[in-house]
Amino acid sequence: MKIPTTLKHKPVIVAEDYEQIDGRAAYETDAKGLSLGLAQWNDRGKVDISAKVWRYTGEKWSRQSEELPLHRVLDLAILTCEAQRYLREDAYKYPDFYDPDHPQFGRVGLQGDAMTVTVCTENEHIQEDIRLFQDALARDSELLGERMAVLARILGELGYHG
Repeated sequence: MKIPTTLKHKPVIVAEDYEQIDGRAAYETDAKGLSLGLAQWNDRGKVDISAKVWRYTGEKWSRQSEELPLHRVLDLAILTCEAQRYLREDAYKYPDFYDPDHPQFGRVGLQGDAMTVTVCTENEHIQEDIRLFQDALARDSELLGERMAVLARILGELGYHG
């Protein structure tokens, strides 16, 4: 299915076959494509690039299609990696998979400051939800691991080595 080019987000680079690889929802998803393009919020003289997930209901392009600035896409990838590292390497040390007195487990330096990564203790069901989250990560480890390996390879090819 072709991604529309007449809407406010202007696609430049596209993956129009995303429904075939959308994780556990592959072949049964409404997410039909991904694009990198000119952001819909651009003002005259100021151009930002955004990433967009294109959803199609079967009848029309959905208002639930999401558009994100590229730095937020990468920030989500960083957050995902930090969560996976924490749950793999540290969470098992605590009965509830986190320390209620010190829920912060990461600080990632960005732009002269840092992204603080914590367990969300405001969630009243956090003890149950963190276990469900960890189970879902474990269940999807093959899907996520494949994508992490591809990302690591591409980052290496681009010269980004830790």
